[in-house]
Amino acid sequence: MSVPAAAPDLVERVLSQMQALRPALVLLFGSPLKGLAQVGAELHRALGPDCRVVGCASAGEIGPQGYCNESVIALGLPADSFRVGICALRDQAQIPVSDWMSTLRRFHADFRPDLRRSCFGILLADALARQEDVLVATLDAAIPGLPVVGGSAAEGMEFLPTCQMVDGRAQVGAALFLMVETDLAVAEVSFAHFRPTDKRAVVTAADAQNRVIWELNAEPAAQEYARLTGIPLGALTTTEFARHPLLLRTGRRHHVRAIRAMTTDGGLQLLSGIEAGNILTLGRAVDMTRGFADAMDALPRPPLMVLGFDCILRRLALERAGMTGQMSELLARYRVAGFNTFGEQYSGMHVNQTFVGMALMPPEAS
Repeated sequence: MSVPAAAPDLVERVLSQMQALRPALVLLFGSPLKGLAQVGAELHRALGPDCRVVGCASAGEIGPQGYCNESVIALGLPADSFRVGICALRDQAQIPVSDWMSTLRRFHADFRPDLRRSCFGILLADALARQEDVLVATLDAAIPGLPVVGGSAAEGMEFLPTCQMVDGRAQVGAALFLMVETDLAVAEVSFAHFRPTDKRAVVTAADAQNRVIWELNAEPAAQEYARLTGIPLGALTTTEFARHPLLLRTGRRHHVRAIRAMTTDGGLQLLSGIEAGNILTLGRAVDMTRGFADAMDALPRPPLMVLGFDCILRRLALERAGMTGQMSELLARYRVAGFNTFGEQYSGMHVNQTFVGMALMPPEAS
């Protein structure tokens, strides 16, 4: 369900839908006027200790009618069909990978998933910590074979600090990992509307920790990017970066390494990890809606719902193309609920300008 973020009766509205559901988990995406932590605390008290309440701020929301703004999305998973465990990975800035690894392994052992049921993970990361590449790799190594989707959260388009929340308690700078077990069938979905061109560049200087490219092809990064795209340096904007992303090939697939901004001294600030020596390919946009519908139609059965994480840069590109309404119709048709992100987690990778989701479907008939 979607409720205006400024609604004075937001908690009451959510409870009117959730109490009969008897949820094991309530997910909240958005920035309620009274504060996400307070809303979470009130819901947790009302729904009882057996219901976990988890949330984060967003750059935009996806509700029953598709894209929305200044709203709060509330999604409940009923206890009759779901079991949920939560693990908070703190101190992201310190990157204690060995601690994360042992914590995740203990968490998985304690959760003891029922192998007769479906199981998947949700990762809600703090985008400002810039540790998603390490997080997803650690998760993939600690719990191999578990399908994990998720999004990187920050407050609004201004990329301000987010509020991660568990049961009404703020988790500043943390990544929240949720393990979900269900008697429904599940399937990962991903869609990126870009294809590689024949224009390539080598990262010849970079600040890996801060995700900044200083040089491409031994030239100032923004200057060389402008040459490759044919866009004047002074005309480079967030929208142009969204239309012409850089792609990094891993295995047989190209993954978007989105550009968030140009630095004051001519570098390119990315939303994903980058290293000197990486070979990048300039991407070109293809159809932003038909390919999404094709990915959804390829699912084994129509979904009951899809938990979706859609990059804010995709939404900006859709707005520029005048296709927001068309995309919202598709999101509503396939029952997608989620939020707009500053990066997406999928199949052990941190990616950008991609829609990723977990489709929940009726169990396969025996």
